[in-house]
Amino acid sequence: MGRPAILATEFENLRDSLRSGQKALADWHGGPLAVSAVPGAGKSHSLAIAAALAIARFQLHARKQLVIVTYTRSAAAAIKNKVRAQLRSLQLPSGGFTVQTLHGLALNIASRYPALSGLDLQASKLITPNQSHRLLKVAVEEWISDERQSFFRLVEGTNFDGEEAGRLGRQTVLRSEILPSLAHTVIREAKSSGLTPADLWEMSRQTHDHYGILRIAAGLYERYAMQLRSQELIDYDDMILAALRVLDESSIRQQWQSQVFAVFEDEAQDSSPLQERLITTLAGDPADPECPPNLVRVGDPNQAINSTFTPADPLYFNWFCQTCQAQNRLTTMNQAGRSTQRILAASNFILQWVAQQWERKTKRPAVDSFRVQAIVAVPPDDPQPDANPTPTGQGVEVVYPPTVFDTVKLICDRIGILLTETPEHSAVVLVRTNNQGRFVAKHLEKLCDRGIEVYEVGEAERHSRVPQEMLALLQFVERPHSPDYLKNALNVLIERQLIPAQNLTTVAAFPEQFLYPSPLAAPLSPNAEKARHFCNSLLQAKIALPYYQLLSFLGMALQYDGSELATAQKLADRLILEVGRGGELGFAIASLQDLINSEQFKAVEEDSDDKYSRPGQVTIITMHKAKGLDWDYGFIPFLQEDTIPGSARVPTAAQFLGDYTLGEVARAQIRSALHQQYQGQTPPHIPEPLQAWRSAELLKKAEEYRLLYVAMTRPKRLLWLAAAQEAPFSWGGFSGDRESNLQSKKPCPVLPELGRFLARSGPVDDLDF
Repeated sequence: MGRPAILATEFENLRDSLRSGQKALADWHGGPLAVSAVPGAGKSHSLAIAAALAIARFQLHARKQLVIVTYTRSAAAAIKNKVRAQLRSLQLPSGGFTVQTLHGLALNIASRYPALSGLDLQASKLITPNQSHRLLKVAVEEWISDERQSFFRLVEGTNFDGEEAGRLGRQTVLRSEILPSLAHTVIREAKSSGLTPADLWEMSRQTHDHYGILRIAAGLYERYAMQLRSQELIDYDDMILAALRVLDESSIRQQWQSQVFAVFEDEAQDSSPLQERLITTLAGDPADPECPPNLVRVGDPNQAINSTFTPADPLYFNWFCQTCQAQNRLTTMNQAGRSTQRILAASNFILQWVAQQWERKTKRPAVDSFRVQAIVAVPPDDPQPDANPTPTGQGVEVVYPPTVFDTVKLICDRIGILLTETPEHSAVVLVRTNNQGRFVAKHLEKLCDRGIEVYEVGEAERHSRVPQEMLALLQFVERPHSPDYLKNALNVLIERQLIPAQNLTTVAAFPEQFLYPSPLAAPLSPNAEKARHFCNSLLQAKIALPYYQLLSFLGMALQYDGSELATAQKLADRLILEVGRGGELGFAIASLQDLINSEQFKAVEEDSDDKYSRPGQVTIITMHKAKGLDWDYGFIPFLQEDTIPGSARVPTAAQFLGDYTLGEVARAQIRSALHQQYQGQTPPHIPEPLQAWRSAELLKKAEEYRLLYVAMTRPKRLLWLAAAQEAPFSWGGFSGDRESNLQSKKPCPVLPELGRFLARSGPVDDLDF
């Protein structure tokens, strides 16, 4: 048998190893293709096989490559290794493909043509989050200086009584919170969609709200862009825009298209319009612009969990799926072997119920935010070991403990039994916030006595925030009369749960009155008094200690653990080298600020290995970070209605502006306009603020339900869901002790429905979704 015949046999064997939905991807022969994959469907594995088969089928090489794009460097490295492994199994060279992040690909294109892209990478540098925050504040101050009338309209807000103290408080919260948040939200949303400040100005002419929210946003965006240019800084969206400017030149575009045979995109539900435009352009035919692109997009709209705090929007991938479906170019990877069938049935029920509720309440199709596709168990002869395993206990259990303390006791007892009996298995507690994670970790510590390791992911991440926390406290002790520095320091203390949560705008508006109240001053609240006492102790330490010893004191005051204290000491040693032992605190702060901006300081870590799913271990992790991971046993506590789906909330300090927040209204207005333009409606209708606020609230609730769906599809053998009858009013202000006040809470609305569904379904092996 000759080599071609052997290769054909190997191709067929490789294809036959795939499931039915995966085979459609492997059979791709060109043109657009949408692949909607359910959780646990093995999309990375099938994407790697499909890539290897396409490289072999079309004889791709270094000058005519398959380009695979994803969104993180770790995901890119993983896919690259999988494709190489498949090519090795076929005894083929590995020069016919490249795997890159979208921003890395854009930078590669832009850097080759600086005259066209407008990016001079020798002069420009990528902006860091700290620099971005600083530039946003500069943009806000410039806007206030130039637009005094608009600023004072915001200050007056609603129900303004003319009192000077109230005026100053409103000015402070506008400067430090509301306007920077508006600028941050709008700039990311607009730039990722290719909108310029001029485009926002044009949109603002179509609205007539009292404050002129989009007009304010356009002014902030314009000033921020000027700051970037003046300091020769770029952000990630600038890379995409620069690459598109290069590809607008027809000869260069054709050159790139001739080198790119096709583009495969992973995690397509997280793509923005600008990113979609870039990969569609690259996948085009250089000889015929009207020819459909060789573009394969793989994703799951139901796992889009970043759209409320990033510009990602699952609606665009859903629309791509609809377009491909009309052309018979949509396939669904609906078979998954990860979880027991009872977990699959529960997850399917949740998705269908939420989609039905969405359509009933919004009068809009569910496809705007969800894609109703059932997860199906794999056939008995599937090669995946232990596919759709036997359930532990009932497979899915829904409980309503009396309090959150009873919840964590039940979790601790159950995990202790499970991991003692099956130490080769792993467990996870999935929480919505890091505050919940800390509470769970504290009550699971006793498991260590039974040889069960407890790994709180949030604790490891807190180590990396040590430099920022040190900076915030040092800036405060050097300039305690600065409202911004006082507020930043109090935020650190609240985050570390050292003082109760409170309205910091009121506290920080007048630092002198707060820190050193006169005998005639109104008494502080108990919470504010505790915060004042803590701050005064920090100020006394500043007088008594040199700056390098002050860092260790601050670490002790913040109740750092061993690794965090070691990180604080490493930071002090670094500052001594740069400033000297006799240096002043101001120089040390400036040096620390430069160190943070350059992002060249790494925390001291006790264990740098990947510890997410080790056997015999319980991991405590947020739902967001759990995407892409799995465990044998999954516990999801604290499923109260005010957490999932929750509701859009106007912070107390911002309520003087009305029943909405400026940033969320502006985001909803921009998205509405973009959706209409994407579908060819021009000029778009811009919703008024209250309508936009209601849209923002619906989008938040939809995303929270998608997040619950992602969490429910992580465990393999047991899914344990709990909604305590009594829980804290706010986890941010919850001290975690039994003396804390708890309130009666309603469960997440889908939980009772899920319980009834499971009761109707009968035995574990007789589920019928």
